[in-house]
Amino acid sequence: MTTVKEIIGEMTGATPEDTTFVEKAYEYSKKAHEGQVRYSGEPYFVHAAATAKILAEYGMDATTIAAGLLHDAVEDKRVSREEMEKEFGKELLFIVDGVTKLGTHKYRGAERHAESLRRLLVATASDIRVLIVKLADRKHNMQTLEHVPEHKRRRIALETLEIYAPIADRLGMGKMKSNLEDLAFPYVDPDAASHAAEVRKLKTQETEDGLAKVQKELKQELAKKGLTKFHSDIRMKGLWSLHQKLKRKHDDINVIHDIAALRIVVPTIEDCYATLGLVHALYRPLPGEFKDYIAFPKPNGYQSLHTTVVTPEAGIVEIQIRTEEMHRRAMFGIASHMSYKQLGKNIEKLGKNVQKSRFSALSFSWVRSLIPSLMKISKKENGEKTVTKVPPWLAELAEAHTDIAGSEEFVEGLKEDFFSHRVFVFTPNGDVIDLPAESTPIDFAYAIHSDLGDHLQGAKVNGKMVSFETKLGNGEVVEILRRDSAHPSTKWLEVARTSLARRHIRTALGMTEPTKPARRHHRHAAKNKS
Repeated sequence: MTTVKEIIGEMTGATPEDTTFVEKAYEYSKKAHEGQVRYSGEPYFVHAAATAKILAEYGMDATTIAAGLLHDAVEDKRVSREEMEKEFGKELLFIVDGVTKLGTHKYRGAERHAESLRRLLVATASDIRVLIVKLADRKHNMQTLEHVPEHKRRRIALETLEIYAPIADRLGMGKMKSNLEDLAFPYVDPDAASHAAEVRKLKTQETEDGLAKVQKELKQELAKKGLTKFHSDIRMKGLWSLHQKLKRKHDDINVIHDIAALRIVVPTIEDCYATLGLVHALYRPLPGEFKDYIAFPKPNGYQSLHTTVVTPEAGIVEIQIRTEEMHRRAMFGIASHMSYKQLGKNIEKLGKNVQKSRFSALSFSWVRSLIPSLMKISKKENGEKTVTKVPPWLAELAEAHTDIAGSEEFVEGLKEDFFSHRVFVFTPNGDVIDLPAESTPIDFAYAIHSDLGDHLQGAKVNGKMVSFETKLGNGEVVEILRRDSAHPSTKWLEVARTSLARRHIRTALGMTEPTKPARRHHRHAAKNKS
């Protein structure tokens, strides 16, 4: 069983008050769950303590860790809401209430599933910590899923794979996403999971010794250049991620070069580019395989340099280069920017420091958009309630689907628009637009604004006119040409990739009731053309 010392040992920057608060919650939860057991026969408190430790590992604050310890106490009627508020305060009770609401609906078909998601979005829009506690709770439940009755396992695993892992990804929590995927995969498709594991094992055996030699050679060359404060490791691709890529590549293992990748973590952004230059001087890079996510971060905050090179020792190898801060963000996402006390006091200072670097300004805007939802929602200024903002993608999740009558369409829309493989394209002004893979200029236009989509006349990609059927690729610059007399046609329904675009097209064609305009927080990527 996880001890309170182990939980506190994982906490960063904990004050004596924080430690006392967590210790109190630990003992309180232990007493509340006394006599209660899990499917495995273990005391139920084992789960509460394990959830709290996961939250501590992710750098969460004392209130959130304590909420992890107590997250099931109210739902199981072991403690009253009044008692919990009296002992631990309104803030902790709010988080526990949110987690409890998320657990009231199980994945038993589209209608109930949709209602569960709506509850999730409402709770998360108020305080993102609710969702992070739920993700930690789900991770430990998946680690012990073998003890759950067989008829429940696949439902729980499928919900984890289709909803919670993608949400972890959208929050930038790469480590959580990968863990959830690989824990759920064998229960959803055992044969495919075994195949992916075998492929990864064979590839690892082929490249392991070679990668170790490449790693040693790079260390020596970096030392010669005076760069000694760095570390490197070999990263293995997750089984679910590998399975998805095998499907996209028609099961051709020879065209997948990132099953095993070498990761190099250096002190500064300048060191990242210097290391890249050294790598390319030593090994021949493959054309078209270089990605600069430092200059152009992903919308979830991910930053790194990715390059694929040909080495004599290990063949074709992907090398990832990033700073320590970027590495932590890639693993823990929004959780890497907490504790809350420090955020609340130092956010302005943090913003000024980060914005000194043009490379990290984009990724910081992602964090800054989450800050209001990280704070207590009960705060008031001059007697007025503060306005709580949410991340743009989360606001779209909560609002874009509220007008859909059919719950099945609601779920499918979520999967298509928010939880699918993504591409990142740019407006002429340099704003990043995040779209599902295989999106077209029609999807891009509606992602900016419904009016722009409704009056789309033409589109340019990288300065050249393209057809509406063109599939957009990562890093492309898209410009929309608008004319008042232009209107959607029924053919657009076959071309559009996102459910958002298809809904607005049907509305414009008089096929459905009007929906609210979908406005993104970007300057228009449009030009009026007369």
